[in-house]
Amino acid sequence: MTIHIESLHINTIIGLLDFERTTPQRVIIDLEAEYLYKDGEFINYATVAQLIEKNLQTQKYELLEEALQGLEHTLIMSYPTINQLKLKILKPDILDNCSVGLSCEWKRA
Repeated sequence: MTIHIESLHINTIIGLLDFERTTPQRVIIDLEAEYLYKDGEFINYATVAQLIEKNLQTQKYELLEEALQGLEHTLIMSYPTINQLKLKILKPDILDNCSVGLSCEWKRA
């Protein structure tokens, strides 16, 4: 099975610039996670969304790279049935004429 969460909007402290360290800004998260579904064991997408939000609001990452790695670690530890994870994090308001961000994909060996 694959769970999808698209356009999860979160206000959080993230970034290196002085104003980014004091003023929450909007980020948008997309997630795609493949997991082994059997015997009614499923991943609740609402719980995943809450976990992502909690992580970003408590960690206050400086780099998007660190945020992606932190989210990956949290999600893999919380859901051991995930065997592939894709995450994208966007900052839609940091530049006037575009959204910027990063994405990464992990596969469990």
